[in-house]
Amino acid sequence: MSDKNILLSFKSAAPFWSSIIFAISLWLSFIIQGWAILIVPIFTLLILPIIDQYVGLRTDNLDTSLKETQLFWYRLITLIWAPIQFCTLFGILTLTVFSNMTLAEKIGLFCAVGVLTGTIGINYAHELMHKSGKLERWLADALLAMVLYSHFRSEHLLVHHVHVGTPKDPVTAKYNENFYKFFVRVLIQCPISSFKSEAIKLGRKKLPPSDFSNPFYIYFAAQFFMVLLSFLIGGFFGLFLFLLQAFIAILLLELVNYIEHYGLSRKNLKNGKYEFVQPHHSWNSTYKVSNWVLINLQRHSDHHFKPTRSFPLLQNLGASKAPQLPHSYPAMGILALFPSAWMSVMNPRVNRWREMFYPEITEW
Repeated sequence: MSDKNILLSFKSAAPFWSSIIFAISLWLSFIIQGWAILIVPIFTLLILPIIDQYVGLRTDNLDTSLKETQLFWYRLITLIWAPIQFCTLFGILTLTVFSNMTLAEKIGLFCAVGVLTGTIGINYAHELMHKSGKLERWLADALLAMVLYSHFRSEHLLVHHVHVGTPKDPVTAKYNENFYKFFVRVLIQCPISSFKSEAIKLGRKKLPPSDFSNPFYIYFAAQFFMVLLSFLIGGFFGLFLFLLQAFIAILLLELVNYIEHYGLSRKNLKNGKYEFVQPHHSWNSTYKVSNWVLINLQRHSDHHFKPTRSFPLLQNLGASKAPQLPHSYPAMGILALFPSAWMSVMNPRVNRWREMFYPEITEW
């Protein structure tokens, strides 16, 4: 690729590198302290949705025939994020444990760390786990281990993408199910369903679940390393701060899972199977800035249509094919924390979705 094309590719990919700003902001939060510990949460959960409203939508699509070599700058940010997050997480943990910050400041700062590891770290892990390369899978496992949610790789690839929109998928939120009930349910069901899916996969090879090719050994070892490291750095208090950020990250992940498919179901066919996954089985959002931050996660319908498609190539499919949320994922996430408000906004949209795509079904 010529120098000119490399420069053009970098300019196109540059907005998706906004995650670096969030990592820098966390270091600034530690340095400034006080009110500054809230920089990342306030910007991510409050200011970002407002910016989205002013900047507007991004509906244009990249050419899907672009080769991986032409997507170098897009791919690079996902490859370097794991070491950036590791150094940020454990660097700030080390400094915080031995700082003279107040207890409230330390707790608040690690809630902010959880916002980073949850909104960006797990999202990048999601992109990487869909790749076939060993490096990408390893980096995805490293990112998930930092938030003690390693089983998400198995659950997402072997359960969610296969059974989305059906009762067999724990993370398809049911109609009228509030987020808090959903959250408790998936915390229980997803580790079980992910382990069962790996056991079934091994069974097809005539191997027992205890075989060392089961990725749960890797999951356990990686998570144990992260827990041990946090304990060695700061004792039980260091471990507490690490666990706190992991909980916040998991909460934010499942908040997104709740939003992505709320109330959407695939049609049950007469033979007991379900129709193929269609673009109308995911909620989407085309807001420009949040899609930069979330590396096009909100083009979720196309992701389910082409799970291995690199994030810059995900297509905006339009409201007639892919149902659109009234606001971005961050804004809808805040709304989902208030069940009555969420259902007053979303239930009428689900009902209109049913009338549009399944007018023949009278009972759900």
